[in-house]
Amino acid sequence: EVQLQASGGGLVQPGGSLRLSCAASGFTSDEYVISWFRQAPGKEREGVSCISNNDSRTKYQDSVKGRFTASRDNTKNTVYLQMNSLKPEDTAVYYCAISWLPRAWSTCRTTGASYEYWGQGTQVTVSS
Repeated sequence: EVQLQASGGGLVQPGGSLRLSCAASGFTSDEYVISWFRQAPGKEREGVSCISNNDSRTKYQDSVKGRFTASRDNTKNTVYLQMNSLKPEDTAVYYCAISWLPRAWSTCRTTGASYEYWGQGTQVTVSS
């Protein structure tokens, strides 16, 4: 059974930092992408970042480039999202999800329609 567990969210002041983790298990495929999506109240879900396990190729939403960094630990099937210089508009529930190549890249910065398995999400709140 494929499972993903997101963690690391919390309350932080503007300009602060958080590190999210997503641990995946229950699969043996070699080529996959684990991506972060977020959804704020009243807004559509949007892609945040994507990273592949085979070559660490990454993609980012324009609004987080230069502030967020995705990384991976393939030994643990874990993906991290380091979030710096957080802004109030980053407030959302953050979800991690997995999809397999080659389809994974097509929706990792949009709605994630091609992603098959999702974690429960972790709340990130940026507020004074």
